[in-house]
Amino acid sequence: MLQRRLFDVMDEGWRELVARFCEEDGRLRFSRAFTDTRDGSDDFYEPFFNWPALYMLGGADDLLEALKHHWRGITAQMTEAGFVVDDLERGYDWFHNGEALIYFYGICAADPSDEAFRERARRLADYYLPGSVNYDEATNTIGAPHNGSMGLRPGVGPEWETYPANQPLMAQYGLPLHHVPGIVEWDDLGKPGMADRMGQAMQTRMGNGDIPMNLAATSLAANAWLYDGDAKYAEWITRYVDGWVERANANSGIVPDNVDLDGVAGGMQDGRWYGGHYGWTWPHGIASIGMGTLIAGQNAALVTGDDSYFDLTRVPLDLVIENAVMEEPDVDQPLSLRGSWMARMGNKTTGLYEDEKAGMLVPMRYGQDGWFDYGPMLNAFPTWLWWWTMNDQDTQRLERVLEQGIVDPTVVAEFRDKEEAGHEAPWVSYLWGANPDYPERALTMALGQVNHRLDLMDLFPFDPQKSHIHYWQGVNPVVTEVLTQLTTGAPPALYNGGLQHARVRYYDRAAGRPGLPPEVSALVSKITPDSVTLELVNLGVRRGASVVVQAGAFGEDRIDEVEATVIDEGDYPGKIIDFATPEVRTKTTRRAVSTNRIEVELPARKKITLTLTLTPKAYPARHQLNP
Repeated sequence: MLQRRLFDVMDEGWRELVARFCEEDGRLRFSRAFTDTRDGSDDFYEPFFNWPALYMLGGADDLLEALKHHWRGITAQMTEAGFVVDDLERGYDWFHNGEALIYFYGICAADPSDEAFRERARRLADYYLPGSVNYDEATNTIGAPHNGSMGLRPGVGPEWETYPANQPLMAQYGLPLHHVPGIVEWDDLGKPGMADRMGQAMQTRMGNGDIPMNLAATSLAANAWLYDGDAKYAEWITRYVDGWVERANANSGIVPDNVDLDGVAGGMQDGRWYGGHYGWTWPHGIASIGMGTLIAGQNAALVTGDDSYFDLTRVPLDLVIENAVMEEPDVDQPLSLRGSWMARMGNKTTGLYEDEKAGMLVPMRYGQDGWFDYGPMLNAFPTWLWWWTMNDQDTQRLERVLEQGIVDPTVVAEFRDKEEAGHEAPWVSYLWGANPDYPERALTMALGQVNHRLDLMDLFPFDPQKSHIHYWQGVNPVVTEVLTQLTTGAPPALYNGGLQHARVRYYDRAAGRPGLPPEVSALVSKITPDSVTLELVNLGVRRGASVVVQAGAFGEDRIDEVEATVIDEGDYPGKIIDFATPEVRTKTTRRAVSTNRIEVELPARKKITLTLTLTPKAYPARHQLNP
């Protein structure tokens, strides 16, 4: 019932956002002039980024056309503003490009029969294949951190031609580059000539060469490959990621964060493996290193079946864990991700943080003085590794991270951040049997977050002339993290450009569309390397439902056996003269199958429990058409 209520309020919520903030052609109402900066286009796509997820889970029928309508409107808006050319960012970093494209990937997965988006998916991916404007086949590199439809775009933007000390928002990240003569600490930027010196060093040393965040571009190729398995996309993913694997192996398994135009690792930082843009030193360290390498690992493993690509992420994670300290967090310290982890831990006013305790604080970054910027581990990374492989190494790492974390792993903190992430610990604890009431508490929390965003819309009306371009992200009333976990048995897609994977997906047979039918709820209660256990409940009073259950987000897993547990109707509902409901007994049947989809006929007011025995990766992964 909580699930269906959440679907209902989110469908009302996205309509409210459209009515308040969108023009008739789908674009966002915005009349301020754009500044001379490369940043901006992602912020217009991001308010819609998880709406495809809502549709694919079972949101409103008309949401699909709304997704496409607003994508086209925003793309036209950003094209007019000069950010987008040929439906793709003209040239920016993949920390932001990936944030914008997750919306596009979701539309492709939601309706692979749409020929316009199919053609667009191939065309955008082609910008990174051999012979393209971005990829150098001779060095196996994408030769600048900023790249896109107009090719490589050297430098890091005109706003950073100089880098002064009077930037309070940037001061929390510290110096962007170490080893710049005359600049040792932040206040040195206030000395004569030093702001210009730092700015020019950033333009040259950070604004050229390859960086790990460029690995997120592999999602463009993986998305195109999922349509028809065109080998050229898989071959490029494998070749490009192999290049980073080789560089990491030459550096004790640690992925370097800068590669020069000749393909030499460390070449942009005088031989140092750290110091690149969105690298180990600035601004987010392991948060961006882990994001780029994990997205690449997923894509490479998807097209090859080789899970060893995840070593690109495993080694950095293990490295920061080895250098962790067990201390109480300093909540007043200006860390690079302070706002995010404070929200995820809760605070004293919410009652989640009343008893401070020592816990694992990992060094987020590495610079000239070694490891620094200690904070709680971002649980999404070890969770995804465990989810994908469930091998001993990845399981033990996640167990350690959750056991030694700052907060009790069963706590459901009341927050929703823009990444649709952060509740991995209580969800995994539920799957491991230690947090049985997580579904109810998490769904209640999610409902509260939808209401919170609707209240923000009311209390802080948008002013097209004054409001910030991050406003819409803050009021997005679509909250899909918990629904994704509970119904598909998977974490939400990695925010900086990952594809959405799943243990199971659903289709409404009668409507011929993806998602759970109206009044049907689903709960994945257990996952193993070769099985998934789920319940389906039809809350309808009179109407039955036909639910197609698919193994794998892209139909890649084979269902070998179905164990089904249902009510034994011989005992239920009892006699008319009985006032008490009789004891409900169940019966279990097993059936051998060999398919990636089964169909479940679910009568009104009934529940079925299914355990699917799987052969993972038995079929080529593909965007799946509706049944």
